[in-house]
Amino acid sequence: MSSPQGSLSEKEVNRHIEDSSGSLKASGESQVHVSEADNARIARKIDFNILTLLAWVYWLQILDKQVLGYSALFDLKTATHLVGNQYSTIGSMNAIAQLAWQPFSSYLLVRVPPRYLMPVIVFCWGSSLCGMAAANNYAGLMATRFLLGLFEAACLPLFALITSIWYRRAEQPLRICIWYGTNGFGTILGGAMSFGLGHIKSNTVHSYQIIFIFTGLLTVITAPLIYWKLDNSPAGARFLNDEDRAKAVERVKLNQTGTKSHHDSYNWKQLWEALFEAKLWLFFAMTLLLNVGAAVTNIFGPLILTSLGFDKYEASLLNMPFGAVQILVIVAASYAAYRVDVKTWPLLVLVLPTVIGLVLLYVLKPVGKQAGVMLFGYYLLACLYGGNPLIVSWIAANTAGSTKKAVTLSAYNAAVAAGNIIGPLLFNDKDKPRYLPGLRACLGIFCALFVTIILQYLNLHWLNHKKRQHRVANGKSADVVDKSMSHHFQATGDEAANDIPEDLSDKENDEFVYVY
Repeated sequence: MSSPQGSLSEKEVNRHIEDSSGSLKASGESQVHVSEADNARIARKIDFNILTLLAWVYWLQILDKQVLGYSALFDLKTATHLVGNQYSTIGSMNAIAQLAWQPFSSYLLVRVPPRYLMPVIVFCWGSSLCGMAAANNYAGLMATRFLLGLFEAACLPLFALITSIWYRRAEQPLRICIWYGTNGFGTILGGAMSFGLGHIKSNTVHSYQIIFIFTGLLTVITAPLIYWKLDNSPAGARFLNDEDRAKAVERVKLNQTGTKSHHDSYNWKQLWEALFEAKLWLFFAMTLLLNVGAAVTNIFGPLILTSLGFDKYEASLLNMPFGAVQILVIVAASYAAYRVDVKTWPLLVLVLPTVIGLVLLYVLKPVGKQAGVMLFGYYLLACLYGGNPLIVSWIAANTAGSTKKAVTLSAYNAAVAAGNIIGPLLFNDKDKPRYLPGLRACLGIFCALFVTIILQYLNLHWLNHKKRQHRVANGKSADVVDKSMSHHFQATGDEAANDIPEDLSDKENDEFVYVY
């Protein structure tokens, strides 16, 4: 057994990391055999070295995005002289920047190695958050919030792309659950952090500025850690030896979605293929509808709690159980998606408690015992956060081809951004404290989401039917066994997956099986 670096010198290891072909030069074997024990051991190493980093950075991204809501509790509006809907507009600027930047993000995802792309964007968005502390008026907050969104724009598509490269399709829902589940920890620790930092007394800076500076600097110092720890693909993993690199690549071959992190060229054919498929637009619609509600809780969650009669400190603390519910729902939904054959049902189930929560907030009044029931209704809205990781894993499992995957994931993020733009605009200052028109609009939106999920299920079912017809036309068996979705690793052996070109799209590959 070779050393952790195998027989490669440091220079050769670095060349593996830069190698966009993703092929393994270290292995001279034409066939790599992976046992179940090998599979489990390599997955654990990937979890420790890659997944932990993704979880930490995504938690920072969520925290940095949410601190605007907590800052509003600590005199942000008063100190920066915000009036009318200016706070809502600032909350939307992050999403506007992300929406505008998505076409460029899809290009960067294909061309720039993750080891370079991630630390740069993390450093820049942390610096932007520090800049928000220096902004003392509406224009300054608008500009810095826009930059924050601009640099965060590639984060989620990049994380989904990395997950699809390192993990088997059966493993992806739970791994996405782990890094996306830090949404809940962001809410919990964000509430605790704002409660603590908000009590710091200073004659030179406001409490909200201390919150911005602390979270911004925490993000900035993470950037060099990312460059040190992150590898681009299993083929260039520095934490694996020569033999395990080959096995790590073999593990993910049956995904048929590619094993490379970046490519030398942008495939325009795959771009147009993605844009003219109903699959992409149904994913876009699902994501848009879901994230209108997410924007409501991110920006207005603390304010909704104050409307129930709690002061700013109590509102910060009462938002912490909301984060706990997020974590529980994300874990439960992702585990259900991992265990059941039909992936649609967990997503449909999550819509129902969200609708119930909106109904309770709409029909009840914040007096007496009804206020407690309304708080329960607000906590039910956390169920919507289980939807995004399911959609991300659904996209990653059903999209092949580097450019097509980057375009589809960027479209997903654009839909998230659009939802974050629309969400705050549904809640106008003139409607406070209960924001009834906004709640009524959200009810209609989640009913539409339920219908859209069913349409995507039917679409993917039809695409699999077309694949069976294509295989028969090509002289193959109509049905193939999708081993990538097995809970236990099954070696590729002499399967056709080993001979499939690296960058085929799901439409081009007649062996591809859609997951619904």
